[in-house]
Amino acid sequence: MRNVPSAGARHPLETYVDIHNVEGLKPGLYYYHPIKHCLVLMDDSPEKATQIYEACMRQEMLKTSAVNIILSAVPYRTVWRYGQRGYRYLYLDAGHVGQNIHLAAEAIDGGACMIGAYLDEAMNEAVGADGVEEFVIYIASIGKKAES
Repeated sequence: MRNVPSAGARHPLETYVDIHNVEGLKPGLYYYHPIKHCLVLMDDSPEKATQIYEACMRQEMLKTSAVNIILSAVPYRTVWRYGQRGYRYLYLDAGHVGQNIHLAAEAIDGGACMIGAYLDEAMNEAVGADGVEEFVIYIASIGKKAES
C-alpha cells in the first residue's frame, strides 16, 4: 500500500516533516506514522527549526520552504534479508522517494530540492536517530516556485 518501490518490500525509510508554512498545521517537527497515516508532533520549538537549518549547513531554502522532508533509514529492515548489499538498497529506496517528492511538488505547482549536504551527526540528533540503527539519509526542501 505504498507509493514507492522498495527492495524486497522492506520499506526501511522513516519520514520526519519539518513544517514551516502549511495552512492548518502548526510549525514544528513531525513524525509521519505510516500505519496510522498521520503526523505526530515531536517538537514545535523554534530552536528545532534552527537546529535543522544549522545541521544543513545554513542552506537558505530550509528556512524559506513550506516544508522540509527528512528521510531516515533503518538498515536492519533491509540488511537482515540482503546482507551487505542491503545498504545499497537503502540509497536506491531513498532515490525513489526523492523522485516522487519532485513529482508531487510539480503536481501542485511547487518545487522541490533534494539535499544531500548536511552534517550527519547533527541531523541524526535533530530527529532523534542514533546514527547506527537509524540515520538520516536524504532531505527534501519543498515550497512554492519563485515567480518569474
